[in-house]
Amino acid sequence: MTQEQEFWNIESDYFEHKVSQKYELQTPPGLTEEVIRQISKDKNEPQWMLDFRLKCFELFKQLPMPNNWPDGPDLKDLDLTSISYYIKPGTKTESDWEKVPPEIKKTFERLGIPEAERRSLAGAGAQFESEVVYHNLKKQWEDLGVIFTDCDVALKEHPELFKKYFMKCVPPTLHKFAALHGACWSGGTFIMVPKGVKVDLPLQAYFRMNVAAGGQFEHTLIIVDEGAEVSYVEGCSSPSYMTGSLHAGCVEIFVHKGARGRYTSMENWSRNVFNLNTKRAIVEDDGLIEWINGNAGSHITMLYPCSILKGKNARSDFLGIAVASKGQYQDTGAKVYHLAPNTTSTIRSKSISKDGGITTYRGLVKIAKNATNAKVHVQCDALMLDNQSKSNTVPYMDVDNKTAEVGHEATVAKIGDEQLFYLMSRGLSEEEARKMIVLGFVEPITKALPIEYAVEFNKLIELEMENALG
Repeated sequence: MTQEQEFWNIESDYFEHKVSQKYELQTPPGLTEEVIRQISKDKNEPQWMLDFRLKCFELFKQLPMPNNWPDGPDLKDLDLTSISYYIKPGTKTESDWEKVPPEIKKTFERLGIPEAERRSLAGAGAQFESEVVYHNLKKQWEDLGVIFTDCDVALKEHPELFKKYFMKCVPPTLHKFAALHGACWSGGTFIMVPKGVKVDLPLQAYFRMNVAAGGQFEHTLIIVDEGAEVSYVEGCSSPSYMTGSLHAGCVEIFVHKGARGRYTSMENWSRNVFNLNTKRAIVEDDGLIEWINGNAGSHITMLYPCSILKGKNARSDFLGIAVASKGQYQDTGAKVYHLAPNTTSTIRSKSISKDGGITTYRGLVKIAKNATNAKVHVQCDALMLDNQSKSNTVPYMDVDNKTAEVGHEATVAKIGDEQLFYLMSRGLSEEEARKMIVLGFVEPITKALPIEYAVEFNKLIELEMENALG
């Protein structure tokens, strides 16, 4: 077997690995006030956090399910009463990888952690079910005042900073699943980069669900102070089960004056997962937020990273790809609010659908009255590999300032016979030719990824392309 053949000889077990793990605590299915109190008590949280959780629970019960789009996904099969909302694996957070329990460690090692940390990361974290099991930041960044920990620890060790920012970017009133997240959040990542500090290596976290009918509600809170820079990479995966699971995480990013933040996420939830994640950034004067999103799993995904360009000259760049196969609906896109003069945003969205999968780009661009000279460019490209799949583009532009420059492009294409003939005439099989075309289509995404995630993403695409002929 050649090196190239060996690289593409991928087994699905790479992502499907299950762990026989004994859990210290697993709440019964369904969410009640008693369950929320149990979560808060087990975490030994301050009273204000328990009060916050209970208020969010009341909001959750009042807010409607987000099924208000006639052309959007249907969540009727999501049974919220069957989900276990808190699963504690029975291990404390370690900074020494060798102290992580063997079965949990084996799962993450199959996914490249901590090998990637040793080679090319400033720090790494790993969450298993509801709890963080590993977190480590290299000393050179600690000495510069960078904080990289999980949110449960940040709540106790940095209480004033945590309370100042927690769920201020994503308020629990935003929608039903934001309220649910506020009620039962657990674990996640907390990053604070002080003024002027530029972390020139990525920080990484990986989130893994293992049990059937489980819920994961990690909270990511990133604060990039004035003139600082940071790049953060998240990976998510789970094995397949017949019963539905729920992922309703939350990402909040605060980019202060002249700062730069990059958030990269590669999500490969199994096809029994409802992925209802919420991501938002607030960007102040001369700040930049970069989103790089890849979605190649789940039964239904509804995900629209949002940039609020609050300050003058604030910028947002979004690059995303969604892959949908049989039984999958990827409803993804981006939102940008231009609230100040000279703000700029770009949205580049790509999708691949096959075997009856459905992909939808759903975007919102809002340009406020005082956002003079705002510039927006949106580009959506869809690739369909058969006649059963569907691809939709649903852009929404709300422009209240005549000085704005707004552009939108959308293309839908299939793999053409001419392309296949050209490649096959040069010695490639039809399957190899199709793979080459698809990998060329997603190249803008893989070029923007750290090498470990670029390899993983290509593996995911390769898995999806198996038996894609016809």
